[in-house]
Amino acid sequence: MSLKSHPVPAIDHPEKGLLARVRNATTELSRAERQVAEFLLKKPHDCVSMPIRELAVACHVSEPTVVRFSLSMGFNGFKAFKLAFAKSLATGIPYLHLDVNQADSVRDVLPKVFDRTIAALMEARNHANASAFEAAVKMLAGAKRIECYGLGYSGALAIDAQLKFFRFGIPTTVFCDAHLQAQSASLLNRDCVVVAFSRTGRTRDILRNVQLAKNAGARVIVLCASHAPLAELADVHLSVDVEEDPDIYTPMTSRLAHLTYIDALAVAVTLVRGPEAIRLLERAKASISALRVDAPDGQP
Repeated sequence: MSLKSHPVPAIDHPEKGLLARVRNATTELSRAERQVAEFLLKKPHDCVSMPIRELAVACHVSEPTVVRFSLSMGFNGFKAFKLAFAKSLATGIPYLHLDVNQADSVRDVLPKVFDRTIAALMEARNHANASAFEAAVKMLAGAKRIECYGLGYSGALAIDAQLKFFRFGIPTTVFCDAHLQAQSASLLNRDCVVVAFSRTGRTRDILRNVQLAKNAGARVIVLCASHAPLAELADVHLSVDVEEDPDIYTPMTSRLAHLTYIDALAVAVTLVRGPEAIRLLERAKASISALRVDAPDGQP
C-alpha cells in the first residue's frame, strides 16, 4: 500500500520543480543518463544523502555519467544539481513531512521519520551553545517564579515545560493564550523568569508579550530559531535550528528538539539546586506511586 493510494485530504498538487524536469527530460537523455533519472524518480529522497560514487553504483553507471546527467539538467556539476534537487523535494507532500513523498509506501514512513528525527536531534546537539545553556540553567535555578509562554504548536511545548519545571519547587505557570500572556506578563518583576517557545520566533503576539514581560522587569529565556526577532528580546537565547519549513510542513522534528532542550534544562536545574531539589522530586514521585497498579513480579 502506498501513500499515493491514500492522498492527503484537500491536497492535489501536480509534480513540480526539478523532479518534474527530470521526468520530462528522460526522453532526451542517453540510455546511461536515463538510468540515473529513473533512479531519482523512483527514490528521490534516497539520492539526496548519497555521494556521487554511491549514486553511480545504485544506478549501475559510472561517476562521469552522473556528472554528464547533471550537466544535461543544466547544472555545472553533481554537487549543484544535488543541492537544487534536495530543495525541490519540498513539494513532496506539503503540510506533512520533509522526507516523505507520495511515491512512498506506508512501510517507508516509519524509518524515514525516525531517521529525520535522529538527524535533527544530532544537529541540534552539535550546534548547542553550552554557555547559553548554562546561563539559562542559572536563571531558572534562581527564579522566584517561572512562566512558560507558547502559542499554537509551541503552546504544547510550554505545557510540557511547566509540567517539568514546577517540580523544582518554584511556582510555575503556563499561558497558551495571547491575552492571558499579556495580562500576566505585565504583572511580573525582576524575580520572575519567562520561558518563551516559538518555532520561527516571528509570531506577533508572542513578541509583544515577551516585550511586556521585559518591560515589567522579568528576565526572558527564548527557545526559537536563530536570527529571529524573538531571539533579540531574549536575555538568554537557546537557538533551535532544524531543517523544517514552517510555512509548508507541520512542525515535527523542531518540536522534538525543543522537548529535548526542556528535558536537559529540567535535569540541569535539579543538579544545580542540589539535594533539596532531589528530595522534592522524591516526594512528588511518592505522591503518585499509590495511584499505579502493581506490576507483575520482575517487571518495573
